[in-house]
Formats: sequence, C-alpha cells, structure tokens
Amino acid sequence: MMRILLIAASVGGLLLTVVPAMLVFWGAIAFPLHAKLMAVGTLAWFASAPLWMKRESAEPSSETPL
Repeated sequence: MMRILLIAASVGGLLLTVVPAMLVFWGAIAFPLHAKLMAVGTLAWFASAPLWMKRESAEPSSETPL
C-alpha cells in the first residue's frame, strides 16, 4: 500500500514538471506559476522516487572483479 502511494506521488511529481512547461508554451499560465509548479514537482519526485525504486541488496559474489 505504501509503495502504491509513493509511486502515485512520483507520477504526480513528474506530471508537475512536464505539464506546466506545455501550459506556458501554449500561453495558458504565466511563467512564475510555472516555476513554482515545477519546483514542487521536482521536490515531490526526488523525495518519493528513491523510496520505491530501491534495489534489493544482492548477495556478495565470491568472484573478485578483474
């Protein structure tokens, strides 16, 4: 359940970084609002994505790398 909420927050953050840029291009919103929305989206993405994208720790290999 928590993973689903984190993924939803990440997707929301990504949308807040992409959609405002298109809205400014089309003249639907002003640049200052665009900057605020992108800042919120960026923070949401970087706060939530690492929590659900964690890799499972791999077992140490007995082989040494060359």
